[in-house]
Amino acid sequence: MTVRQLSEATVNRIAAGEVVERPASVVKELVENALDAGSKRIDVITDGGGRRLIRVTDDGEGMTRTDLALAVDRHATSKLKGDDLLAIDTLGFRGEALPSIGSVARLTITTRHKSESHAWSITLDGGEKSDVKPAALGQGTTVEVRDLFYATPARLKFLKTDRSEAEAVREVVRRLAMSRPDVAFTLAGEERAPVTWGVTNDERGRLGDVLGPDFRANAVAIDAEREGVRVEGFAGLPTLSRANSLGQYLFVNGRPVRDKLLVGAVRGAYADYLPRDRHPLLALFVTLEAREVDVNVHPAKTEVRFRDGGLVRGLIVRALKESLAREGQRASTTGGSATVAAFRPVARRGAYFTPSRGGGPALGFAEAAQAAFEVGAPSADARVESYEPAAELIERPLGAARAQVHETYIVAQTRDGLLIVDQHAAHERIVYERMKAAIGKTGIARQILLIPEIVELDEADAARLSLRAEELARFGLTIEAFGPGAVAVHETPSMLGEVDVRGLLRDLAEHMAEWDDELPLERRLLHVSATMACHGSVRAGRRLKPDEMNALLREMEETPNSGQCNHGRPTYVELKLGDIERLFGRK
Repeated sequence: MTVRQLSEATVNRIAAGEVVERPASVVKELVENALDAGSKRIDVITDGGGRRLIRVTDDGEGMTRTDLALAVDRHATSKLKGDDLLAIDTLGFRGEALPSIGSVARLTITTRHKSESHAWSITLDGGEKSDVKPAALGQGTTVEVRDLFYATPARLKFLKTDRSEAEAVREVVRRLAMSRPDVAFTLAGEERAPVTWGVTNDERGRLGDVLGPDFRANAVAIDAEREGVRVEGFAGLPTLSRANSLGQYLFVNGRPVRDKLLVGAVRGAYADYLPRDRHPLLALFVTLEAREVDVNVHPAKTEVRFRDGGLVRGLIVRALKESLAREGQRASTTGGSATVAAFRPVARRGAYFTPSRGGGPALGFAEAAQAAFEVGAPSADARVESYEPAAELIERPLGAARAQVHETYIVAQTRDGLLIVDQHAAHERIVYERMKAAIGKTGIARQILLIPEIVELDEADAARLSLRAEELARFGLTIEAFGPGAVAVHETPSMLGEVDVRGLLRDLAEHMAEWDDELPLERRLLHVSATMACHGSVRAGRRLKPDEMNALLREMEETPNSGQCNHGRPTYVELKLGDIERLFGRK
């Protein structure tokens, strides 16, 4: 076949496929340009999810006539001082965005530099460049993109609904707004009501404005530095988690990224708090010398490569763990608000619950609000035994035990409210922390079974356990293969007391089936610890004496991370007097 040179228009459209994936990609490039121009206010307007219109207006320094004519040519940029691609201190540097956008859409740029007597405008229509013409505009730049992908109709088929594309645009602007609280952002479009994030000196306030009041109330501050690398930001308590990782906002030198190393560091830091199917909410800002990170990995500029990835990962893990441990006794405030919200009138299909002839809608728990605290069916025994608390205990952080409900929940009174404690979840965290401490110091004490217990399992499960026998021995669980499909248990951890050995081994085998060969030893040990702690904890349905309940509360006060169990669920819900008064209409 004959080799031929591709036309400039074709080259631009090929490049556009990497830079301009969807309307949100266009918004990202244009807003980053505005930030690099020193803007203090940026307005974004879209129509049709950005398919029909994207308009970005800023009050930055603008461009001269000469710069404007050159800006729409490929690989022309004002943001790279020399040819050193390791000395990049701007968000844009490739010089690909504007010509790529102009090759697949109708692009108009109107700009005015303070040195010019009036503004100038230029248009690219499917790659065809117009002359630069005089225009009317105050200082700054307005970029208007219409009919995105009209020049490449095949790409339109890959776009989602207008609402989905609009949400992707919103997510891009949210991330950029989080990184620059010193800049005001406005986002508007026919798919949404306008939203504005004003200038603020309060980074946590901007994050709260973007991520919502729950994050502001349930986030811990992160600030750590080592060898020229700094990590700052805020991380949500483990009890404030999601089923996906979309609530993780990561930035490197002010640039929003989705970097595998950073995501893995976050997962490792929360491994002690959350199961694999739950993800924390957080916003982390990594700052380091420009030469220590390569941002020239991908045209979309969402991936980076660190010179010393181990240093960055280790710093993030340590910073998160230390901050979460410092606030470990806190439980998410969303528990109290969810409890209050649960007590709202619920109309049942077909009839109302009417305790009196006056009737009216039932005041009951809403299923949606309760779902977050689902722990299985309660005991049929609903008897409550109440106890008179000692006055000095009420002043303690977790108060004094007043009652046990359904032989599962401890009701404790504090000076300004009450707590409802899940006795199993709370004790599970206590046993887990004891086990970790014992492993790090003297090792876990073992109790020898007089007669080895033979546990029959699926042959594959038995093989997995036998393969990990050495690791399990570190936890005081000594096993050996006992023919195909069975293992013999000789010793169990003494701190677990009487334990259902069969149930414990089955759960361990199930967890091991999900492990891959690359899972670090530390993570495997944490999984084993959590599983054993669950089996060695006070079970729901066990009646506790007043002294036992108060002892559990005191241990929670002394135990790191006692605000949540090993699975990320809250160990207690706190209701302030104000919350209770709202339930009864007093406030």
